[in-house]
Amino acid sequence: MKIIINHLAKMEGHASFIGALEDGNIARAKIITEEGIRLVEGCLKGKSMYDAHVITMRICGICPIVHNLAAIKAMENALGVTVSEQTIKLRKLMELAQLIHSHSMHLFFLSLPDFFNYDDTRILLRKYPHEAQLAIRLREFGNQINETIGGRAIHPLNNWIGGFKLGPSRKSIEDLKPKTEATLKDAINLAEFFAKLKYPKFERKTEYISLYQAKEYAIYDGQITTSKGQKYTIEKFYSKIQEVEERGMMAKRALWSNAHFMVGALARVNNHGNRLNIEAKKIWQKTCGQKKVYNPFYNILAQAVEVVHCVEEVDKIIQDFLRQDQDKVRLKTEEQKHYKIQASVGLAAVEAPRGILIHQYEIDRSGRIVRANIITPTVMFLGNLEDDLAAYLSFTKQMTEAERRNKIKMLIRAYDPCISCATH
Repeated sequence: MKIIINHLAKMEGHASFIGALEDGNIARAKIITEEGIRLVEGCLKGKSMYDAHVITMRICGICPIVHNLAAIKAMENALGVTVSEQTIKLRKLMELAQLIHSHSMHLFFLSLPDFFNYDDTRILLRKYPHEAQLAIRLREFGNQINETIGGRAIHPLNNWIGGFKLGPSRKSIEDLKPKTEATLKDAINLAEFFAKLKYPKFERKTEYISLYQAKEYAIYDGQITTSKGQKYTIEKFYSKIQEVEERGMMAKRALWSNAHFMVGALARVNNHGNRLNIEAKKIWQKTCGQKKVYNPFYNILAQAVEVVHCVEEVDKIIQDFLRQDQDKVRLKTEEQKHYKIQASVGLAAVEAPRGILIHQYEIDRSGRIVRANIITPTVMFLGNLEDDLAAYLSFTKQMTEAERRNKIKMLIRAYDPCISCATH
C-alpha cells in the first residue's frame, strides 16, 4: 500500500508526504520539504553583529520574535553582556505573546478542521463562530503585547543587544493589565473546547526535550532537559546534537544520542507540566492526568493549555513589573554600551512555539559575523514525525483511503511544522 499526498495544506510552508505499508507491516514515511532554501546563514557572513537579529526574524512571519530574541541572546553571550531584570521581563512578555499568537492561529484555523474532516475552513467558521472569535481575540492580544514592547507586532524594532532602543511607557504596560482578565477567560474557554474533542488513539514512546528551569515553566532561558530527567547546559546539548542532510531534502533532520526526538508544546508539558500556572494545570491534569502523554496528537491540546498558561504568566509579569519603582528601571540600550566587541562565539536557545530554537554565531574582533548556525524546532522533530507516521500507518489499515489520508495529514499538522524555518 503506497500513499502519496502531493500538497500538505493548513501548515506553514510547502511540503508533501510519501508513505508505504508493505507486507509484514514494514512501514516507511517521508516528509518531502519543497520550500525553497533561502541560505540565511550564508547571507549573514560578513554582516555586522547588529544585523543578525534583524535579518533572522525575517525567516518566519509566524514566529519572528523568537528568532529575534535567540540572535540577540547569542550575541550577548558572545560579548558577556548582562541585561537588566526589567529587560528580561519585557522579553519574556514578548515571547509569551509569540506563543499565544502562534498557538491560537494553529489551533482553530489549521488543526481544528482535521477533527471534522473539513477542507474548507469557512464551514468551520459557520459551525463554530464563538471559538473562532476566541482564537482571533487571543491572537490580537499577543500582537498588542508585541506592538507595545517591540514597536510592531510582526518584526519588532525596539529589541537590541543589551536591552531596548526604546522601552515601553508605564502607561502602555498598565493598559495591557485590564485586558488580561478577559483574555484569560477566552483562553480557558478555547482550551476546554479542545479538551473535549476526540483525539485519535495512538501511542509511541519517544524522547521529549525542552528547556528547563527549577522554579518556572521555562521558555526564555535555562538548561536542556530530556524526558528521562537528564540535564545539560546549552553548550553540552549543542555539542552533541547532529544535523543530518539527506539527498534531495531541503530541510535537515536532527539526532540526539543517535536517535530522533520531539520538541514543542507536548515536550514542554510532559517535562515540566507541574510548573504550569494554576488554570492551565487544571485543564491538562483533568484531561490527561499526571503521567507522560505519548500520543503526538495531544500536542494540539498541549498548545491550547500553553495558551492559558501564557496569559496567566503575562498577568503575573505585568503585575510584577508595575510594582517596581520605575525610577530604578534600567533598560540598557546600544548607546549605553557596557561591553567590548571582540572575536568570540555566542550560543543561545529559547523555546519557540514549535520547540527549542538554537542560534550560534562566531564574530571577529570588528564585530563581523564569521559563521552562523541556526537549528530550528522543525528540523529537530522532522525525523521523529516521520517515525510516528511510519508507526501510525499500521493503525490505518482498516480505514478507507480518504480516512487514511485525513488522519495522516492530521498527525502531521498536530506537530505544527514550520517549513519556512526548517529551510532557512
